[in-house]
Amino acid sequence: MTKKEKRVLRWVRLDNAAKIYPAARRRNWSNVFRQSVTLSEDVDTEALRSALKVTVKRFPSIAARLRRGLFWFYLQQVETPPTIRKEQSYPLVFMSNKEMRRCALRVIVYRNRIAVEFFHSLTDGTGALIFLKTLTAEYLEQKYGISIPCENGILDRRQHPSAEELEDSFLKYTAPVAASRRSNNAWRLVQDPTPGGFLNLTCFSLPVEEALTAARSRGISLTVLLSAAMMQALQNWQMEKVPSVRRRKHIKVLIPVDLRKLFPSKTLRNFAMYTIPEIDPRLGEYSFEEICKIIQCKMGEEITAKHMSTVITKNVQDERNPLVRLIPLPLKNLVMKLIFDSVGERKSCLSVSNLGAVKLPECMMPYVQRIDFILGVQAAAPYNCGILSYGDTVYINFIRNTRNPDLERHFAAALQEIGLTVTVESNQS
Repeated sequence: MTKKEKRVLRWVRLDNAAKIYPAARRRNWSNVFRQSVTLSEDVDTEALRSALKVTVKRFPSIAARLRRGLFWFYLQQVETPPTIRKEQSYPLVFMSNKEMRRCALRVIVYRNRIAVEFFHSLTDGTGALIFLKTLTAEYLEQKYGISIPCENGILDRRQHPSAEELEDSFLKYTAPVAASRRSNNAWRLVQDPTPGGFLNLTCFSLPVEEALTAARSRGISLTVLLSAAMMQALQNWQMEKVPSVRRRKHIKVLIPVDLRKLFPSKTLRNFAMYTIPEIDPRLGEYSFEEICKIIQCKMGEEITAKHMSTVITKNVQDERNPLVRLIPLPLKNLVMKLIFDSVGERKSCLSVSNLGAVKLPECMMPYVQRIDFILGVQAAAPYNCGILSYGDTVYINFIRNTRNPDLERHFAAALQEIGLTVTVESNQS
């Protein structure tokens, strides 16, 4: 490895999408998400500590601390792995500036579960899943003496990271023209907050084959089906809360898009954009089938390499603006936070993020019972939703920082109306 490569592995600039997250943080909110594996046996903490020590060296841009520069934040590879923690009373506890300066990810053990929580500037859901799979593979090899192939997103811990894994792919896939950012604001979900910032977690489990059959019968994907159920739940909840049709607001959900499926990128950093389908309840009540068609058309129109490159271009143009680049970091943070607060989360009611079907090497599957994905709540809205499927089950994790499970109630009803069998778990006593 050359000296230049060693310097690249030591620190990296934040990618284009990551720059907003440190600026948008506040005392009671940090943009952190969780992924976890539930194993067939309780976790051996010493074996996990040894596996973590090996794994963090393979991921210098994820096992990293957040550092402050003169003009931008940047990531610096940690010298030692983070301390393994015990589970707290609820997931995604606020990550302080002091903690991020040590390491911007956490590894948490509870009985037979290994959870990793990531500050979003480190990576997106796809990069995080590769980290979690690789860590789990290393743990199982050390604990049980098995040999696990480097496939299905598991990386070879003996290899050095490639330049492609560390690149900011946003800068690579721009277009000659930029997309417009104009759009309507969405209905805001306002409820009484939980005391002490407690986060309520509710997990809906569905049989994969049942859900896929419901989607295929309509000629749509599972993501469209579940997003339509969410929009119908939001529509029904708004009808309950806002009797006057004229006073109702647009129902919009943000659906993240993994750009690696559109562009030949191998980056482990953030490389996702989004599409935001919407309905206008002032025009009358939408049927489930109508909502499915609207989402299907929106995704078909926007989830293309050509369209997404124009969206990337708009964001990259802002970053490359000479005036923006020369503004000192404190002032830059203030401006970015004001933009985020006035625009960022007003364009959707919540995120519906589906990581899809998670695949593991066959030899790992007897050791891994389930996998979960939990988004943090938004800064100014009480809900978010993370989805994935593993084995024969779809796991839908709702996070909420308010008292009443109103949206969960409407969502469960929407799923049942289309004939799906729903199992519900919650961390509420």
